[in-house]
Amino acid sequence: MAKVYFYYAAMNAGKSTVLLQSSYNYRERGMRTLLFTPSVDTRYGTGRIESRIGLRSGATLIGPGDNVLQRVRTEHETQPVACVLIDEAQFLTGEQVWQLTDISDTLSIPVLCYGLRTDFQGKLFPGSAALLALADELTELKTICHCGSKATMNLRIDPDGRAVKEGAQVDIGGNDRYVAMCRRHFKEALTAAGTAHTVSPFPRSGEP
Repeated sequence: MAKVYFYYAAMNAGKSTVLLQSSYNYRERGMRTLLFTPSVDTRYGTGRIESRIGLRSGATLIGPGDNVLQRVRTEHETQPVACVLIDEAQFLTGEQVWQLTDISDTLSIPVLCYGLRTDFQGKLFPGSAALLALADELTELKTICHCGSKATMNLRIDPDGRAVKEGAQVDIGGNDRYVAMCRRHFKEALTAAGTAHTVSPFPRSGEP
């Protein structure tokens, strides 16, 4: 039976790399995959998935009002689809996540979703909340804080490297805007927000 999988992590855990490798594995065996990415993520241009290590691929854009099930059904009827892969799945709507379950349950196509679990305030994204509730299998992809502990939080920083405590939930950016941290250092950075304290993803040797 096909399943919906949710692979979640903090920033810079290699989610897009794993997605592109998974798609490659299917295609190497002659099986067709469909790659989707939310239209809100324009870091690498529109309709592209790109990893930090240089892997990249074109992808179909998903807007908030798009019906993913209908798109996949149309493609599947034209040429069979072996797997659907979703990048930055935290930006999906709850309704779209339900559509992903229909792709799995009615079309018997596995759906692999990759994304963040929480935002810069430690709150669930709508898409991530729905996936945590509905996905058949949940897998955490791990990355580390500068202290060596597992990073689970995404700290937003301003252009001067100071922690940001308030703002819109969605603010697209990469290493220039976000730092993956363990919960302890995330809280310490937020406590120091508003001071001259600067957060660096690459602290000096010996810095806690």
